[in-house]
Amino acid sequence: MGWSTRELADLAGATVKAVRHYHDIGVLDQPARASNGYKQYGVAHLLRVLQIKRLTALGFSLAQIAAMGEEVRHPEHALRALDAELEATIERMQRARVELELILRHSARPDLPPDIALANRNGELTDADQSFATYLSSVLDPRALDAYTEILRTPATPAGADFDELPTDADESTRADLVVRMIPEVAALTDKHPGVIAGLTAGGQRTMQDVMDVMSELYNPAQLDVLRRVGLGLRD
Repeated sequence: MGWSTRELADLAGATVKAVRHYHDIGVLDQPARASNGYKQYGVAHLLRVLQIKRLTALGFSLAQIAAMGEEVRHPEHALRALDAELEATIERMQRARVELELILRHSARPDLPPDIALANRNGELTDADQSFATYLSSVLDPRALDAYTEILRTPATPAGADFDELPTDADESTRADLVVRMIPEVAALTDKHPGVIAGLTAGGQRTMQDVMDVMSELYNPAQLDVLRRVGLGLRD
């Protein structure tokens, strides 16, 4: 007399849904059926479910268990691969805990990269600046990102504040005056932190185009015009 699916699940400390999923992905053989059509599980099925539970508790995925087959003795290669995966996971979780501790200590925004969130703890960065910084954190290498973070920590200047508040319909004289004031400030920052420009140009033309596309969505036309003219002024 064999066990039903429910009885097998109860004996193994699993769920009926899990047993059926094991069948679907091929890690558990289908049992024979009685004359009434009901499944009849035996001891081999129970032991296999217990084996699957043990291996998944160690960290093996069901796909990895399927690749091993039912004859599990000492799969050294699979065990060492799993150990490396767990080590990487532990390191990732430890980094996450460090970041969480910083976020909690400084009441920083959790949706921003930690360095950027800490650089903005005084709330000086606009929403556009924060969004752009978040994007740059995904394309800059660590050294360039450190340099960019230092720029973000630089106290705001009157020209920088005026740029943040520049309306879309700013007239020509306002834009031209802002360009004149921003050029020396931006030049000083790029001279002090050349790694940012180097980090962007290292990505090639595609990266620079992506940067421009992101900026065009975040800043208004007047701000983009000022940035374009500041760039021309720096090249001149």
